[in-house]
This record gives sequence, C-alpha cells and structure tokens, in this order.
Amino acid sequence: MIAITGPRQAGKTTLAQSTFPDKRYVSLEDPDTRAFAQDDPRGFLARLPDGAILDEVQRCPSLFSYLQTRVDAHRRMAEFVLTGSQQFGLLSTITQTLAGRMGLVQLLPFSLQELGSGPLPVPSLDELLWRGFYPPIHDRQLAPERWLANYVMTYVERDVRQLIEVQNLSLFQRFLKMCAARCGQLLNMTGLANDCGVTHKTIGAWLSVLEAGYVIFLLQPHHKNFGKRLVKTPKLYFHDTGLAAYLMGIQDAAHLSIHSARGALFENLVISEFLKQRFNQGLPSNLYFWRNNTGDEVDLLIEQGDFLTPVEIKSGQTFNADFVTGLTKWMRYAGPTALPAQLVYGGDDTMARQGVQVRSWRSLQGLRGAVTIANPPQVPPT
Repeated sequence: MIAITGPRQAGKTTLAQSTFPDKRYVSLEDPDTRAFAQDDPRGFLARLPDGAILDEVQRCPSLFSYLQTRVDAHRRMAEFVLTGSQQFGLLSTITQTLAGRMGLVQLLPFSLQELGSGPLPVPSLDELLWRGFYPPIHDRQLAPERWLANYVMTYVERDVRQLIEVQNLSLFQRFLKMCAARCGQLLNMTGLANDCGVTHKTIGAWLSVLEAGYVIFLLQPHHKNFGKRLVKTPKLYFHDTGLAAYLMGIQDAAHLSIHSARGALFENLVISEFLKQRFNQGLPSNLYFWRNNTGDEVDLLIEQGDFLTPVEIKSGQTFNADFVTGLTKWMRYAGPTALPAQLVYGGDDTMARQGVQVRSWRSLQGLRGAVTIANPPQVPPT
C-alpha cells in the first residue's frame, strides 16, 4: 500500500489520481460511504476487488485492520492508495496496524522547483512570500487573502474541532495569529499561554493539532555542542509562508516588503524548501538549527551521517560580508565534521565569498541533490 499525507489542498488527491488513473476513487469524507465502511468493512472492501484510492481514510480508523488482512492475503503492490490530511489519524494507525506494509509520501504545497516547471512565471520574492505555495492560489489565479481566509475557516478550524474540543474558537483564532507572529522564533509555550489567556497544557494540545494538520512544524536544535552549552528549545515555522502572512494581517506584496516579519518569512521559505526536497524524495527530515548560550547561531544544519552542512539565511538583496560571520565561526567550532558552508540570500547573483557558497533564493528551484555529498570526507580518528 501507499499512503499520501500532507496538508489539505496540497494536491494529494490529484497526485494519487494522476499516478493511478485506472484505480477507483472513493472518498471517506462522504457520510454514506463512511457509514458503509464503518458498518460493513468486509462488504465495503469486497466491492473493490482491484483496490482503490481511499481519500481521507483517517475518517474511518476501523477500516485499517481489515485492510491489513486484505493486503496480507493478496500481496499486491499498491493495491490501495490511502490519502489523509491529519498525521494523528493516519500515521498513528499506520504505525500500529500497517507497519512494514506501507510506503509513505508526505506531500507539502508546491515547491519552488514545481512552480518553476509550470506554465506561469515564478513571482517576485515578496509576491511569493505573500501568496505562498498552495496549488489553488497559483493554478486558479485566486486572491490569496480570500482563499486563505476560507482555508482557515473551512479546514483548519474544522480539523481542530474533530481532534480536540475547543470551547472558545475565538481564542484558538487568536492563538493561530500569535503563532504566526512568532514565526522563526524559539517556541515559548509559557508566553503563548499568557498572551492567549489559556493554560500551558492547552497550548501544547493546540500546537499538536497544528502539527498534525501540517500547518506548522517545529525545527529542532542540533545536539552537537562543540564545547558550548546549547539552546534546547525548537523553533516554530509554518509549512506555508502565505498562510503565515495572512494570519499576520499582511495585505499585499508591497505591505510585506516593508513588514518587520519579512526576514522571518524568508527564512521560513528557505527552510521549507529544504524540507520539501526531503519529503519529495520519500525521506524524513534531516534538518536542524544550532544556537549556543553565547548567541552564536546557524539558521539551518543539514545532517548527512556524521557530517553537517551549515546554511545561513539572509533576506537582503545585496550581499554583505557580515552575512558569513556566523558561518565562519561555526566552521571553526565544527572542524572536520563540517561540509562546505552555504548562504541563501534574497538577491539574484550566485558567488563564492570567504569559502562560502553564496546562492540566490532563485537557485532553490534546482535544489534537488544540491547539498548531497556523494563521497563525504572521512573524519580522522581521535
């Protein structure tokens, strides 16, 4: 079996149907279909002798045990293709019931590479940060502020009500905006709780829901301390910069260009692109950040075995020598475990400066394999 998971409206159903055009499509969002699958799972599967695409399958968790029996009996590759937009419902059940029988694909909104290969030109940086990457905004030429408003109301808030009981929806809406305002910052659950007027436990539950629905992700700090005491708190990012910008109240690309959060949104975009590269190859995240207690920091570390690629992210359009200061300091700390350093910035030129590969944000369109080292150097024995 194959499972495709990711945020709503990211293109999971389109991907499944275009990849398996001969398979029957069944949506478990439909109440009658879901009731049939819940009440008579054997009869439901018997009507699908050649398998099927089962959309939003987490809506019927009781079906998974019967799917396991069917897959074990038939032993056919990709007999069923499952899609789901909630990690809690889909991934937890896969782990418990279908472990070893499932190939997992995590599909996020468009990457820069996908946008660049389409018929429309890639927008300017500020336009892209404001619009985000959800497919309907681009392929249907929809107004981002209207589509994202409906997205939050129709999908995000509905998923919250399905997963946990939220007695005061306006408080949750405030929490969403507070999360957007903290994009790219260390996660401070106590501060969020105080600003939203709820308990620390409630904030933890709400964050889990946003992670489960692929609204946010937490970038973990890397554990290598190089003799320095490290920050151990994760950073909060959104899977889509357009959604974060909407929640911040940013009105258009011109407004974003002068907004105080532009740098954080650019950092969010770059890290998201590296994450999409991993997921699109069927690989888990190998991304971290690094910060010690004296304020030294690297925005992104890409772990490759025993080696680390440091990536600094700057939104400025003009390269400045100060951009690489943090990288060169970290390279001295890391010694032989460091792979060549990279800087991604908001300009258009690509160059090498002070031993650092300086890359335009546009080069992320060709990101696939860009930081993979075929034959990494060997760390000398200590």
